[in-house]
Amino acid sequence: MSGAMWRGTRVFLTGHTGFKGGWLALWLESLGAKVYGYALPPPTDPSLFEAVRLERKLSGHTLADLADRQALERAIQAARPEVVFHLAAQPLVRQAYAQPVETYLTNVMGTVHLLEAVRQCPSVRTVVNVTTDKCYENQGWAWGYRETDALGGLDPYASSKACAELITAAFRRSYLAAGGLGVATARAGNVIGGGDWAADRLVPDALRALDAGVPLEVRAPDSVRPWQHVLEPLSGYLSLAEHLHRDPKGHGEAWNFGPAEGDAHPVSWLLDQLRVFEPGLHWRRVPDSGPHEAAFLRLDSSQARQRLGWRPRWDLARALQLTAEWHRAWKEGRDMTEMSLAQIEAYGKP
Repeated sequence: MSGAMWRGTRVFLTGHTGFKGGWLALWLESLGAKVYGYALPPPTDPSLFEAVRLERKLSGHTLADLADRQALERAIQAARPEVVFHLAAQPLVRQAYAQPVETYLTNVMGTVHLLEAVRQCPSVRTVVNVTTDKCYENQGWAWGYRETDALGGLDPYASSKACAELITAAFRRSYLAAGGLGVATARAGNVIGGGDWAADRLVPDALRALDAGVPLEVRAPDSVRPWQHVLEPLSGYLSLAEHLHRDPKGHGEAWNFGPAEGDAHPVSWLLDQLRVFEPGLHWRRVPDSGPHEAAFLRLDSSQARQRLGWRPRWDLARALQLTAEWHRAWKEGRDMTEMSLAQIEAYGKP
């Protein structure tokens, strides 16, 4: 990632009020991009969006639903973006079990609406649609999934994201590539970092339990996930967008942005490591009476390493340290815009 192309570039970003979208918006703005956000109100209170006072840094800020096709088309036409990042989604596995219709409306039809809006907007040259590592048909393999492995999903969330992958490929082949647009999808692992207050996510749940002075109840401590700091995949998305911008045909496909192989750890390992930075954290195993979730998941990011020159920079211990530092700074009432930008700057240093 060079960063040079972003100065003055108009970027349309869906999901900017969320955790990953908020970090990406802040990073893009720090690179000099003109960022136009489209999303529902922040999904949590507190939220990263409010903590870093993101609205004042944006060139445009639209609070609306992906299901509102006309509002989405008006917003993207008004922004006249060159680059589109699509991050807005219903991202929680257990919520998808409870609300499958809403999940499919957002993750499937929301993707259709976004790509149709792009098709009608002549300024757009590059599109990165962020899906998930869970879009693969999980076989329980000990090795990482590659971009060429079969898509699937046993649950509504995973299958909705597999659908989003297929929809993006269909729009690319049927409409967008013929117009010279670079269109790709990006799949990342379980991200952690400061400013995530979502329910049913391990690190936010752990920090809530810590702040409340109660043990964290853990359903599946032996489950393995590809953990990574949020800035890791975001750097991949930025790098991918730059390559797409220069060479739409050569990079219009699916891409994995996972952690180093050694950072796919069990839940129990992550919690024990987090205790190094937050000694007051305690957890206990409880019976898992919830819906099915894959017990083992890894990503193979060889393609991104070889063709984009992208690779993870921070190991999981460093990611947990920075997450804990961000959370403590927030509790102390420090300037979280300054804190977040400092972490972005630190990530960019060799």
